[in-house]
Amino acid sequence: MGGTRQLNLQSFILTPNELSTALTKNVPTKISTAPRVIPLCAAWFLPNDPQGRTGQRVFEEKRIPTARFFDLDAVKAHDSPYPHMLPSAETFAKAMQDIGIRKDDEVVVYDTQELGIFSAPRVAWTLQVFGHPGVHLLNNFRLWVEQGYPTESGKFEAVVEEPSHYPTPTLDAARVVAFSEMKEIAGDHGKEGSEGVQVLDARSKGRWAGTDPEPRPGLPSGHIPGSISVPVSELLDPDTGALLPGEELRRLFESKGVDSERPIISSCGTGVTAAVVDAALGEAGFGQPEARRLYDGSWTEWAQRVSEADGLIRKKV
Repeated sequence: MGGTRQLNLQSFILTPNELSTALTKNVPTKISTAPRVIPLCAAWFLPNDPQGRTGQRVFEEKRIPTARFFDLDAVKAHDSPYPHMLPSAETFAKAMQDIGIRKDDEVVVYDTQELGIFSAPRVAWTLQVFGHPGVHLLNNFRLWVEQGYPTESGKFEAVVEEPSHYPTPTLDAARVVAFSEMKEIAGDHGKEGSEGVQVLDARSKGRWAGTDPEPRPGLPSGHIPGSISVPVSELLDPDTGALLPGEELRRLFESKGVDSERPIISSCGTGVTAAVVDAALGEAGFGQPEARRLYDGSWTEWAQRVSEADGLIRKKV
């Protein structure tokens, strides 16, 4: 039935031309059971977005044809006090079923035209840690639109013809850092014999330094002891919002003193843009994939569970 056709998506990061070619060569049909190429919109805006934009609204206004929508505010751990903790395996599987994605689909996650690369790496990372085999990141939707590739509009409900069967996966816990481990790593910072784990912080330099406020009321700014400031804006082209080329990213990480031979943990405000850092590390070929992890709770959890008094919130004076 065509299940052996070659999708030919080799890289994690895809250009608009590469995605367009794959979609053209792999047009899904109702009777085919072959693997498909599915664009997955990960549009997300901060709750205090000045224009009141939402991910679902911009998805309905303009999207890649046949795309599905992954709602970051819905597919998460709802019993957690922190905004975007990973969902349970059951919640993840149900979300994939509801948007009609199958386990053998090649999924290409993309962001909004408005923001450029922002939340899509987090959704791509989520699929990866739950073991989805074919995951890619479009670099990026703004370029897709500017280069004249097709778009469509319409209601969210009209996209999925029928739910899929998506088996309940197993979380790859080795790629996720929990608070207890992060606290141990921070406490060991600077001690002789510590393993030298590097923490890269995607928040703005001012928030990292403690000179600018956090966007969440009552949350102090500052940084985890020993962390390195890698603002996400520095990883992106200022005009297109796309990830910079791999060689430029490599030079940037080297300029900040990041050691590719040592383990790396990415962090940010709520665990969303930390995944941009992780994707940039991958594109730069910087460090071994198995030595790169993400602190799921990130600063929102950290700043609520430790204090400056105990030495676990540092500020750059």
